[in-house]
Amino acid sequence: MIDKLIEKIVDLQNPTCVGLDTSFSYLPEDMRNGISSFDDAAEAIAEFNMNVIDKVCDVVPSVKVQIAYYEMYGHAGLQAFEYTVNYAKGRGLIVIADCKRNDIGSTAGCYSSAYLGKTDVNGKLLRAFAADMLTVNGYLGYDGIKPFVNDIKAYDKSIFALVKTSNPSSGEFQNLKLDNGQYVYEKMGELVSEWGKDSIGMYGYSEVGAVVGATHPEEAERLRAQLPHTFFLIPGYGAQGGSAEMLKVCFDKNGLGGVVNSSRGIICAYRDQRYSGMNYAEAARAACIDMQQDLVSAIGKMKI
Repeated sequence: MIDKLIEKIVDLQNPTCVGLDTSFSYLPEDMRNGISSFDDAAEAIAEFNMNVIDKVCDVVPSVKVQIAYYEMYGHAGLQAFEYTVNYAKGRGLIVIADCKRNDIGSTAGCYSSAYLGKTDVNGKLLRAFAADMLTVNGYLGYDGIKPFVNDIKAYDKSIFALVKTSNPSSGEFQNLKLDNGQYVYEKMGELVSEWGKDSIGMYGYSEVGAVVGATHPEEAERLRAQLPHTFFLIPGYGAQGGSAEMLKVCFDKNGLGGVVNSSRGIICAYRDQRYSGMNYAEAARAACIDMQQDLVSAIGKMKI
């Protein structure tokens, strides 16, 4: 699946991932008026997502759907999550389910079946959420990652494991030094590389990727040098303070090696004075184009 993402990035010359972290409060006022139930809120969120997807699907390669923004609306929110995933896939986008799942082996296997694989019901294999990729948390060790690794091989999927996250306090743990002089995030990167060594595709990147925040360019540069075969999911651009210049260290000499997520900067772009007069879907498209131009100016042409 990483190969497919790389091909779409090169075809569009755009390493952008639109984060559909769609809180009900992000919707325009006219879409929120009169709504007082989870069912109606979730339906409005799904409609918002659908219209954004329709406007951006020809200019970006991927979307990331953050499940926390759907879980808080109960079962109706999960239905909106499922609808969004399926709709985005139907429009040709590669879909990353941002769920950061992990647990002990057997429970991790259930999570993997839900988002990457299939679930056995009396001998019939059924798919729950048909994502292409999933974010996972590897800090419990390999027994919590193995089920995901098995499923990405069986179902042509990919995962992104947390390595160096974009939040300000990530260094409280991830930047601790081990006895051998490595930082914790570097050790996690080493493990991610090991987990993915048997799934390297035709463009040199494995199906086990890493989450590496744009807001920590020094660490990102170290990780890029350390992990030449690991594809990065790069959060933190825009609203969190990461810039194209900061994150260009995540990319290789061919302009490959990562996909950059932006959530509020795109789905809430209609509130930005730069896109005054546009509706939310038009503004999202314009923001995607602006982001593409900004990234290309820093990274350069992407080529296979």
